[in-house]
Amino acid sequence: MNNLDKLIALFEKFPGVGARQAKRFAFHILTMQDADSAELSRLIAEIKGTVVECASCHRFFATAYNETICSLCSSSQRTHTKLLIVSQDSDIQAIERAGVYDGLYFVFGGTVPLLNSGENKKLRGGALKATIETRIPEGLNEVTIGFSVNPDGENTARFVESIIGEILKEKGIVISYLGRGLSTGSELEYADAETIKNAFKNRSASE
Repeated sequence: MNNLDKLIALFEKFPGVGARQAKRFAFHILTMQDADSAELSRLIAEIKGTVVECASCHRFFATAYNETICSLCSSSQRTHTKLLIVSQDSDIQAIERAGVYDGLYFVFGGTVPLLNSGENKKLRGGALKATIETRIPEGLNEVTIGFSVNPDGENTARFVESIIGEILKEKGIVISYLGRGLSTGSELEYADAETIKNAFKNRSASE
């Protein structure tokens, strides 16, 4: 396999990228100016040294001073009694753009495919439970499950409930779900600000 084929194969491993798009990416790189391709190469080589995973919410953030906690988790302006569980970092970006939520986050690291429950081994179930147990003494009073409204998202919500449902019920902590401002089948990452606002406004508590 030559370098071009290897590059295409690597792009195919990216989320949501198929064989045709992977080829487009690879051939686009071949048409780039030398300075631009060199900058791309430098950024890829250095990104893991300048972007780290938050020890609290597990989202990635850029750091220049070796911080371990991101600006959202360390902010005194956030409501630390609320926790929103999302699938991936990009979901946080979408919600922050909407400006409708002021609590803390937890990035679960993906979803549990409906037809492949073995994927849950790659997710942060243990870390989520530990986070919940840590924040209960700090006044945690609501946990919102914010996965995309599709079969995999709903399956993941049930998996999360199996991990933290009992302890939250025991402590009287509300579990809520984003409302149907999100239409069935929609991805949270791509929802517009108004849709996300309606989803929060219409969120429902677990019975």
